[in-house]
Amino acid sequence: MMAGTAITPLVDLAQGEKITNWAGNITYSTTALHKAISRDEIRDWVRKQPRFKVLGTRHCFNDIADSRDEFLSLASLNKAVALNKAASTVTAEAGTRYGELAVFLNDNGYALHNLASLPHISIAGGCATATHGSGVHNGNLSSAVMGMELVTASGETVHLSRHKDGGQFLGSVVHLGGLGVVTGLELAIQPTYNVRQYVFENLPMAALQQHFGAIMSAGYSVSLFTDWRNKNINEVWVKSRVGGTDGFTAVPEFFGARAATHDLHPIRALDAVNCTPQMGVPGPWHERLPHFKMGFTPSAGKELQTEYFVPYEHSYEAIMAVEKLHERISPHLQITEVRCIAADDLWMSPCGHRASTTIHFTWKPEWPAVHALLPLIEEALAPYRARPHWGKLNTISHARLRELYPRMGEFQELLRHYDPTGKFRNAYLNRVIWGV
Repeated sequence: MMAGTAITPLVDLAQGEKITNWAGNITYSTTALHKAISRDEIRDWVRKQPRFKVLGTRHCFNDIADSRDEFLSLASLNKAVALNKAASTVTAEAGTRYGELAVFLNDNGYALHNLASLPHISIAGGCATATHGSGVHNGNLSSAVMGMELVTASGETVHLSRHKDGGQFLGSVVHLGGLGVVTGLELAIQPTYNVRQYVFENLPMAALQQHFGAIMSAGYSVSLFTDWRNKNINEVWVKSRVGGTDGFTAVPEFFGARAATHDLHPIRALDAVNCTPQMGVPGPWHERLPHFKMGFTPSAGKELQTEYFVPYEHSYEAIMAVEKLHERISPHLQITEVRCIAADDLWMSPCGHRASTTIHFTWKPEWPAVHALLPLIEEALAPYRARPHWGKLNTISHARLRELYPRMGEFQELLRHYDPTGKFRNAYLNRVIWGV
């Protein structure tokens, strides 16, 4: 996990060169790549194209971003363009990576509410798929969106705002690449803050039955890592805001887990050199909330990923339902991470109107075995109405997704409104959203 060949930036790809996703498990269906240089140029280009997809930082593990026709890259649109201190928002171009935006904000005395495990993803891609960090009081990355600039299929620029566009806005933020080309996002910000990171080893899984809520709310952001062996949580990562309300301090024992004596990687056998600093050493929010450093480029071809969101109130039962499959899961697994995310009001967010706990699987690159396991895990989690991460591997049907997302029909109408000819449709959207 996170070690090996560096990902090739899109800006370095030559025309006609094969394009793969970050993990290397998907080879995209076209090599045609148009690199946008400005908003004006994007509008003209979009108007002329019959069908295409926007390709971002390629951190998805399924075919959500695939195109058989042509790709549009927004990698050069990567600047923060406006800091509105009065409104506590920042506006940034869509291709900006979270790690880059974080440095800009921190240098100006501001911060985002949270970050994902990897700061390398783009803000447009992260919000389009409801990517998240952790924290019982922290919404996913999409929940910070206050406004968005969108180029529709006709080449028209549309501005949507949480304050003025109501349901249309709530249906558009997590758009799965189906509405158009998002060229800019306005995100909520707050004053900058520091974070301390503590790691504990070998938490008995039994402790979750009575203390799950206390464990997951002990810090601003908490992650559990397990390989499902011996009913043990291998590591607990507690990220605490300095001066924050969680009030977490260094302790030798945490619900039966022992404090680590040195920095650790989520996979204990791997070197922690690329992980963010631990041992309670305070540092800026953007250098502690991700698990991995921005200066470290993630690998390609070393893993597959799956993730399911279950209602927070069913966390322990869902975890134990997966634990029953440990003999099947563990041989093909690198690590599982468990996190909590606050509810939001976005139509297609996996956390829509329900606080959630996520069970995330980082698999070895053994697709036949993983593919056979996914239906078993999904069956075990079905009683808890588990929703899959849009950008990761699963086998949940369109019919089941319609049950899990009550506003799926309204989302389809929104797609028809902005993209009446299906310019942004691909095999993924046809299968997952339209059921064809």
